Amino acid sequence: ENNFIFGLSVEDVQHLKRNGYNPRAYYNNNPEIKAALDWLDTDYFTPGEPGALSSIKRSLLDGGDPFLVLADFASYADAHQRVEKLYANKSAWAKAAIINSASMGKFSSDRAIEDYANKIWDLNSYEIKDIKS
Repeated sequence: ENNFIFGLSVEDVQHLKRNGYNPRAYYNNNPEIKAALDWLDTDYFTPGEPGALSSIKRSLLDGGDPFLVLADFASYADAHQRVEKLYANKSAWAKAAIINSASMGKFSSDRAIEDYANKIWDLNSYEIKDIKS
């Protein structure tokens, strides 16, 4: 209610990967995706250098889109519309922002990084001693 979750479910990802993911199908069947990716072939973002960003398009279409960006796009676009609608109502937006911030609880970037270091990367902490000159 106070945040906007989007994207494929774990089951959807597994299904796509099991049955074969074809990013070109999303490109060919979604005019918004096609327009956005075709824009990368122009010089709109890189004046005087048309195609400077074409490698992004190629990586998604020819590189297999390993993170399923194109498969998540429709869900992202839907979430973005919900964000815009809430943002238009300033008091509802402020209330949601306050509740979301207050609900973060123990989240902090320091704790998150420490958790990754310990649980994912299996790293030990190292104490840095203060060296006085």
